[in-house]
Amino acid sequence: MKPIQQYTHIFFIGIGGIGMSALARYFNQKELKVMGYDKTKTELTQTLTEEGVEVYYQQKIEENVLKTLPQESTLVVFTPAISSNSILVNYFKANGFDMYKRAFILGEITKNLPTLAVAGTHGKTTTSAILTHILKANQIKLTAFCGGILQNYKTNYIGDGDDVVVIEADEFDRSFLQLHPSAAVITSMDADHLDIYGTSESLTLAFQEFSNLVPKGHLYANSTLDIKAQSIAVNHSADYSIQHIKIENGSYRFDFKSENFNLKDIQFSLPGQHNLFNAAAALCLAIDFKPSYADRFAKALASFEGVQRRFNYVYKSDLLIVIDDYAHHPKEIDAVHQAISEMHPEKKSVVIFQPHLFSRTKDFADEFAKSLAQFDEVNLLDIYPAREEPIEGITSKFLLELIDHPKKQLISKNDIENRIQKASEEVIVLLGAGDIGVEASKISKLLK
Repeated sequence: MKPIQQYTHIFFIGIGGIGMSALARYFNQKELKVMGYDKTKTELTQTLTEEGVEVYYQQKIEENVLKTLPQESTLVVFTPAISSNSILVNYFKANGFDMYKRAFILGEITKNLPTLAVAGTHGKTTTSAILTHILKANQIKLTAFCGGILQNYKTNYIGDGDDVVVIEADEFDRSFLQLHPSAAVITSMDADHLDIYGTSESLTLAFQEFSNLVPKGHLYANSTLDIKAQSIAVNHSADYSIQHIKIENGSYRFDFKSENFNLKDIQFSLPGQHNLFNAAAALCLAIDFKPSYADRFAKALASFEGVQRRFNYVYKSDLLIVIDDYAHHPKEIDAVHQAISEMHPEKKSVVIFQPHLFSRTKDFADEFAKSLAQFDEVNLLDIYPAREEPIEGITSKFLLELIDHPKKQLISKNDIENRIQKASEEVIVLLGAGDIGVEASKISKLLK
């Protein structure tokens, strides 16, 4: 690939994706001509348009538009989720354009910059968002490519400078092996993306390979993982640990300890033990980058407002609480249930879950059934297919039959509003990585 500086135009195939849109914003800020295609108009694509990015929603883009792209100075960026039969993919290939996956471009951008990478099958987005916030709150000039919209800044991209880069190291399609981290954390290595890896052992080997990219002494990991790194734990012994946890007025207070630091009475508002771990992981990377700011980073946790679709309170009153969360893996569902049980123990918990991918539903059917059965009531939407074709026999009805629960049912999106309006003394949580977030947005507007 030629140096990125030689490109004048960037075209994104799948520009509406959360990671792709952050990269589009990066190039747009550099005052390159940025364009792209996505199949669906969303708030995110509309925001890109308002920022000056040209977004198209049909793959058959007018020929005169494509001809404005100079072949020798146009970079085409695409996601692994795009079909090889895509009209746009075939057009750019046939006409000799430079085409690269998003992960490769991120690797090129970060290869000569201090880069803090967050890896793991769960927790990447929240951890990288916390890390971004505590750096930015301390006036560090950073570039951050986040996998969610930070509530503090209403964006998934921060472009203040290049003192340091924050990036999510995505294991899907082995994308994280394209990166060049100066320091990294691995939050979890639970089996996932088995449509890509085949086995959990293959996934673990990929994480081991990623760990080899990190300079010695700068890798941090969950203490439960079998990986050579500095360990992180919540309420357990580790190289870096959160201890003395208290809950006051719906927020945590805790101490953060290591051999070199003993930071006391830290305040943090995101519910759930998993989010305490995410805060610890973010602190490890921030302190790795600038140890003298350790106390300041810890204080900045108090002002972190969260990430959209990560345990967001859509509505909150004495009678009803509605939460929206991206959880789409059994372990993530467990974490959400734990957070609800800890923060709202007096209320009945109701889950509305949209399974994500036929293959994931098939691979983890028993685990999903067990995780969902923890709630007081279970409602299932149809499976969100994303990039996949249906698998015979794998449906939401198939999953529902595996759930050992007296109060369970299949519902449609049209039923969600009615179910919420009937609620009393309940916490209703909308879970899934598909388009259930759109329904949460509708509910938010309805109730407010």
